[in-house]
Amino acid sequence: MNKKPVVIGVAGGSGSGKTSVTRSICNRFSDKTILVIEQDYYYKDQSHLPFEERLNTNYDHPLAFDNDLLIEHLHELMNQNAIDKPVYDYKIHTRSDKTIKVEPKEVIILEGILILEDPRLVDLMDIKVFVDTDADLRIIRRLLRDIKERGRTLDSVIDQYINNVRPSHLQFIEPTKRYADIIIPEGGQNLVAIDIMATKIENILSKNKEK
Repeated sequence: MNKKPVVIGVAGGSGSGKTSVTRSICNRFSDKTILVIEQDYYYKDQSHLPFEERLNTNYDHPLAFDNDLLIEHLHELMNQNAIDKPVYDYKIHTRSDKTIKVEPKEVIILEGILILEDPRLVDLMDIKVFVDTDADLRIIRRLLRDIKERGRTLDSVIDQYINNVRPSHLQFIEPTKRYADIIIPEGGQNLVAIDIMATKIENILSKNKEK
């Protein structure tokens, strides 16, 4: 592979269905074609802070992310170099000592709630997608995910939603919708939108091979 990878941004609020959209697109291609980079792997390391302070982290705020490292890694992948993707441990609220070796591929899908908030990330994207889902569905999905996958209590998830998630969504995430090339309602259930995305990617890959 010697062509610049196609970079696709998939944004949207927490629980909007970004992962479902990304998975549906990936299912149309081979594992050798598409690489997924999740922004929430790039939360800032907080090992220098006491655990009590880490509990107050607003994971829906732009300052929670280490976008400098994310941008550095994207540039490496676009230059055909492998990276060591960080891993975030939500149980201790800081970055894990583990990393994941990631090799470059023809298509990079960058998925995250605030990827359209940073102009530096937007400039790297060939296609920008915003997954638009009603707030009631998003909070239900977040409840299920955080309790099952992140060991959270019901009360803590609701408290976080009221104090951090909802205000941050209205202030930081929802406004980035205007930067999207494509807005997908209903997330991964919107098969028409998924078909359009897959066709667009196929066309770009075909043109790249012709060059």
